[in-house]
Amino acid sequence: MAYITLDREKLRENYEYLDQLFDKHNIDWAIVTKMLCGNKTYLKEVLDLGIKQVCDSRVSNLKAIKSVNPGVETIYIKPPPKRAIPNIVRYSDVSMNTSFETVNLLSDEAQRQNKTHKIIIMIEMGELREGVLRDEVVNFYARVFELPNIEVVGIGTNLSCLYGVLPNQDKLIQLSLYKQLIEQKFDKKIPYISGGSSVTIPLINQGLLPESINHFRVGETLYLGTNVYDGTPFDFMHNDVFSVHAEIIELFEKPVVPQGEMGHNVEGETFEFDQDKSGDTSYRALIDLGLLDIEQNHLFPVNDSCSLAGASSDMIVVDLGENNKMYRVGDLLEFKTDYMGLLRLLNSRYIDKKVK
Repeated sequence: MAYITLDREKLRENYEYLDQLFDKHNIDWAIVTKMLCGNKTYLKEVLDLGIKQVCDSRVSNLKAIKSVNPGVETIYIKPPPKRAIPNIVRYSDVSMNTSFETVNLLSDEAQRQNKTHKIIIMIEMGELREGVLRDEVVNFYARVFELPNIEVVGIGTNLSCLYGVLPNQDKLIQLSLYKQLIEQKFDKKIPYISGGSSVTIPLINQGLLPESINHFRVGETLYLGTNVYDGTPFDFMHNDVFSVHAEIIELFEKPVVPQGEMGHNVEGETFEFDQDKSGDTSYRALIDLGLLDIEQNHLFPVNDSCSLAGASSDMIVVDLGENNKMYRVGDLLEFKTDYMGLLRLLNSRYIDKKVK
């Protein structure tokens, strides 16, 4: 069975770098755990780092987090579905909201559970995913402040996840001004401006982050050491906290060019090959990973002499060239992957999850 490993020491070193960076700039932060897909082995590794807040977008994952560490503060990081509200109040201490009707239901449920439910109200700042329209912000807060068992703890925004709209100093200053306006108008204190995520980290290093931005939600940079702003790895962080290992289940020297009439593959794709290479051969290995687990464009062989030749539902073909490493059936090939690749792999029940 193919498996994925988490390197505990590299994860801790990435965490310590981020924790020191945020502490230096008086920023609170939460780890986004949605990529871990509720896997308790990996959740325990993250919670053992000492983080005080974690974010997730699935109620079942929040339930798993609370079972591992009931004391950690949990944040539900998408607008809550109505049918999930009882469990959102039960398993998340904080939720991010954009609909007054939903917040009203959260208030009702919090009263039933004899709890105070905290909320961060998300503002639309140009990404066109979730967020209250800016013209409606003041009226939205006015109505929410009247609800019982609801505590407004923040104002926030999301950028880059849908269309790639990047955060900048101007957008984050605007967010800060909304917080000042609301506090002055309603004589309320709002602790958090949750304007930061992995993509915002470079603004700290460039000295462009407004001092008022005091809360970050970070996943990808912790796990992959990625500068999400431009897609490059940070030199001072590990980008191989996770490694993918797949077993060679067949290995033969085969032609480079397929033979026969060409049609569509399982994904509906068609291919053309250079017929001048019809006499060439290479060593081709089948591995026990497939499109069910990961799309091949998110998988990168650690051995530079290997390349991916194609994929089907349950197997991927790796071109080993002349097989200078003398791989054999039963050997393991190691791969790196990116955020979306990890998300798919960790969600697959066919992939073993291990800790190194």
